[in-house]
Amino acid sequence: MSNPMRKITILTTGGTIEKTYDETSGSLKNRETVIRNRIVENLRLPYVKIEVKALMSKDSLDMDEQDRGIILKAVERFMVYGNPIVVLHGTDTMQQSAEVIQANIKAPTVPIIFTGAMKPLGFIDSDAIQNVTEAMFATGIVRPGVYISFHNRLFSVPGVRKNLELRTFERF
Repeated sequence: MSNPMRKITILTTGGTIEKTYDETSGSLKNRETVIRNRIVENLRLPYVKIEVKALMSKDSLDMDEQDRGIILKAVERFMVYGNPIVVLHGTDTMQQSAEVIQANIKAPTVPIIFTGAMKPLGFIDSDAIQNVTEAMFATGIVRPGVYISFHNRLFSVPGVRKNLELRTFERF
């Protein structure tokens, strides 16, 4: 039995998942993607090749329609290669960006899965590794479409929202 190599494209946009500590100001900031060094290189994925493309480094509360347009164009550009796409995004407006993709790409040809984290990757109790790993796994078992993967749950878009009280996502 053969185990073919799969390829997954990860598009990074910033958000809590990628915030790092700035010693000068004593704050957490989005500066550059840390996913390749902190997650991708530390996972054992012998049958998966990961391609990481940084689109921006923004808190999702600072994103506007122009930023969502950049994400849309990147998804369209990488979708033509036939590989699933994981979009790392801030949780505050993740569903808005996912809905823009869903509304503008009428017939996705690959799974497009958004995920993020409630705590930055560098925190011991961060949910980042769990969420990214689960999103990557989901790319191999779902049909083409737009999804949000978070805390061991997978939702098709639209109809998903962030639950501020439970600090996770849910169907509405």
